[in-house]
Amino acid sequence: MPNTRWVSPDESGPGGALRRALRIVEAVADAGDGITAKALARRLSMSLPTVYRLLGALVEEGYLVRLHAVRGYGLGYRVVELARGLTDHLTPPPAVREMLAELHADVGAATYLVVLRDTDVVVAHADSCTAHPGVAGLRIGEPVPAHATALGKAVLSLLAPGQLGDVLARSGVRALTPSTLTDRRLLDRELLRVRSAGVAVDVEEYTRGTAGIALPLTAGARFSAVGVSVSRAEFGTRRWELERAVRDLAAPLSRLLAPAGAAS
Repeated sequence: MPNTRWVSPDESGPGGALRRALRIVEAVADAGDGITAKALARRLSMSLPTVYRLLGALVEEGYLVRLHAVRGYGLGYRVVELARGLTDHLTPPPAVREMLAELHADVGAATYLVVLRDTDVVVAHADSCTAHPGVAGLRIGEPVPAHATALGKAVLSLLAPGQLGDVLARSGVRALTPSTLTDRRLLDRELLRVRSAGVAVDVEEYTRGTAGIALPLTAGARFSAVGVSVSRAEFGTRRWELERAVRDLAAPLSRLLAPAGAAS
């Protein structure tokens, strides 16, 4: 979705200039390479001198670049460095990545590892290919809707009531498809089932036409989950095969993750 947040040109107080600079970075990311200062000023309802001043500072610090060929601006390489820093922090050890790659190859399904990062369930690793593509929206380094995915529900099942409330308050429980659980009582009942069975499932709760299965992992003090995703039609015929494969992987994955946590 494009960034449509409005910024008052007279915004004042502590952090006002910083917030305006961040809105400019977001607007450039939304627009892609080549957006001009005048277009940014119109989009964000800022004065042109303010936009030029902030663009100069952002270019100087590396968060934006001036693209002379298209006479506009684009994201700078400092942004890439920051994103890489996040994904590097989440990246699991090589042995874990190898096991997830083997699971992907053995069952022919997109494979995921997610971890709880404060109050967000975040994708730490994913294995997919052209023949077995991943789910649109589940990207490494980005949070997942915890209430609407098997991966998220697997992590939620591990949490104490207070922490569970914090995570859901952060992510929300909005409807993503007609099958999404948005009633907190029904979600709590579903998490009880996950705790009892030791496995979480979602069938078209996150996106239409897809289904997933995941198991919670307790790796030291960090909560995580491993799971796979396939098409809705394929899930109907392979559900138990996929569950067995993920169950077989859960225990060795937990042992590998426990000594140093989920991050390498």
